[in-house]
Amino acid sequence: MLQDERLDAIIQYLNEYNRIDIETICKINHVSKDTARRDLIKLEDLKKIIRIRGGAKKRLLSNEVYNYDQRMNMELKAKSNIGKMAASLINDEEHLILDASTTVQFVVKYLTSRNNTIVTNSINIASTLSQREDLKINILSGTLNHRHQAIYGSKTIRDVQNYHVNKCLIGTCGISSEGLSTSIEEEGLLLNEIIKRSDQVIVLADSTKFNKSFFQKVCELDAIDIVITDKDVPKMREILNKHAIEVMVIPENI
Repeated sequence: MLQDERLDAIIQYLNEYNRIDIETICKINHVSKDTARRDLIKLEDLKKIIRIRGGAKKRLLSNEVYNYDQRMNMELKAKSNIGKMAASLINDEEHLILDASTTVQFVVKYLTSRNNTIVTNSINIASTLSQREDLKINILSGTLNHRHQAIYGSKTIRDVQNYHVNKCLIGTCGISSEGLSTSIEEEGLLLNEIIKRSDQVIVLADSTKFNKSFFQKVCELDAIDIVITDKDVPKMREILNKHAIEVMVIPENI
């Protein structure tokens, strides 16, 4: 087994269990203890883990910040499938808020419901939906963040306070037992307000977002109604179910 494959196996284990010891690494990767330790050193250098006595734990507080184009090219298949499932939950004539996450961008690709009123802070979502004459599109006011192709700021928060919608569909940088979080402070403040204005909160998160925490907290898990993801992570599902959150997983054969 190549080192990259061994590192992926360790990260996959940590995504589910948060901690791993040397003996477990030896077992799942069929390697010696010396090789297991070298793999942990490599992952630590890549800032993927925190080494502890006898093993490692997942680095929960993440500093990853990617721009819009970079994020659009990450986990493409997962985002597309999640977006398609999310679009199927939208009914005709519902009022919606769609945030500027790249996963939510895929929702509009598969949107078949008609006569919806959609509020968004995403210039790309607004542009895509502008071809649909049956939809009413409300773009939130504020300042354009060029790096993330989204509108943020105090004006944006005041603007969203004028709305009350049936559903919001939002992405997240991280979801853990502590709730949703993001690396962008102004995004976190806006998402918190969006959630307050929505009867049903639907979070779109591929499995790489699980067990990650970022600087800016968005909300507690109790504020979420549905999580749509691409892979079932039993430990995370257990946490979400304790908060009465419905977890929808993309079938493996898609």
